[in-house]
Amino acid sequence: MERAFYVVEFLGLLFVWVVGLMALAAVVLFIIDRTQTGDAVRRNYPVIGRFRHIFSELGEFFRQYFFAMDREEMPFNRAQRDWVARAARGKSNTISFGSTRNINTAGTPIFVNDPYPPLDDQFAASEPLLIGPTAKQPYLAPSFFNLSGMSYGALSRPAVQALSRGCKEAGIWMNTGEGGVSRYHLEGGCDIVFQIGTAKYGVRDEHGGLSDDKLRAVAEHDEIKMFELKLAQGAKPGKGGILPGEKVTEEIAAIRGISVGESSLSPNRHREISNNDELLDMIAHIRDVTGKPVGIKIVVGSPDHTRALFETIAKRGSDDAPDFITIDGGEGGTGAAPMPLMDLVGMTIREALPRVADLRAEFGLTDRIRLIASGKLVNPGDVAWALAAGADFVVSARGFMFSLGCIQALKCSKNTCPTGITTHDPRFQKGLVPESKYQRVAHYAQGIIKEVEVIAHSVGVSEPRKLRRHHVRLVQDTGRSERMSHIYPEIG
Repeated sequence: MERAFYVVEFLGLLFVWVVGLMALAAVVLFIIDRTQTGDAVRRNYPVIGRFRHIFSELGEFFRQYFFAMDREEMPFNRAQRDWVARAARGKSNTISFGSTRNINTAGTPIFVNDPYPPLDDQFAASEPLLIGPTAKQPYLAPSFFNLSGMSYGALSRPAVQALSRGCKEAGIWMNTGEGGVSRYHLEGGCDIVFQIGTAKYGVRDEHGGLSDDKLRAVAEHDEIKMFELKLAQGAKPGKGGILPGEKVTEEIAAIRGISVGESSLSPNRHREISNNDELLDMIAHIRDVTGKPVGIKIVVGSPDHTRALFETIAKRGSDDAPDFITIDGGEGGTGAAPMPLMDLVGMTIREALPRVADLRAEFGLTDRIRLIASGKLVNPGDVAWALAAGADFVVSARGFMFSLGCIQALKCSKNTCPTGITTHDPRFQKGLVPESKYQRVAHYAQGIIKEVEVIAHSVGVSEPRKLRRHHVRLVQDTGRSERMSHIYPEIG
């Protein structure tokens, strides 16, 4: 009994101490808030004014779990993320009771089902497609769906390892992003597209220019199949990449050729390229040094500029053409970019892709230049639409991030990614185990390919690359749909 009394007395004293400390903290915070001059809300409402900031910070997380409907969120809604998550786990994406999608929204693609589609035994898988027929080592790309550019540095080591192994498992290519190629890209054994950004990371000389010796050394890796000269990115057209200093470790600095711990800002364009002729000269030079196909990544601001590029190609001859053009939409993603560029600059992929495809056909370059579509294309319907609009390939970055477990925490640039995907903090990285996550990467890619093939079969063609614009109807502002071939007439 006496012992119980002491326990109760101790708990009572502990309670008093806790209440006292809370009261003292409240007094201290009251004085701090009342005397500070930077925040009017906290100055007028000491202590309780702090909750406004806390709730604002937590709001974006609570909305996705408790308040937003399945199709409401941006940049990706719950329905899109859930599809990726189920596909990544290798689970069925069969649903019940009808679609939750509002198909009256303008721009929604509706695929035209064939009344007499091919029988199941007439259904064929997609064939590989050749890229760079004039290169010394052309690339026979096996898959129409592949991994878009994400740099090691922006991504963590375990994320790159899981992506590399997963891409190999699925038989798709992996784009390095502009941060150079690391041993983690290579260890999975997948096909790799080496992206050359404006800072020439991984292939730069001491002055930041292109080093032919380093370029040649990179090309010697059998895994590297193509080179992509990045002119612009959808989320930040007209501005170079941004890598925060806290992400620049010794290893990343060595791979990129930059200083440890210092933020790395890429130039807003390649200094050697100021017009279309110089662009084609650079493409030809890289192709000559590496012997491999070379393409460009662009964001379309105006079809007039793209037409001027095709006119230059026509003047010089198709041998000088890029082997592929990756079109990134203005809605594309990134880890860090100014909001005005992310929100307001560059055509969307929905408008840009058919326009560039038309120009390619008009200049007779359909078999010479391959088109790669990029920009928020993470689900089967998005990919099927892009193929119908004129793309030969579709690439995704954020779809694969979701397959790794991304929860859209929107912390990519802060080195505090809670899933370990975009951080170099070991505390968070330990949550991402490549040995298990790579299977999710492969399942996601395989799920996309399978369901795009299902869409193709439904509209009456044997495989996805036979999709055409007349197979798609686009919902208009009136609520009625119109064939995409009427809005963007097919050429050739």
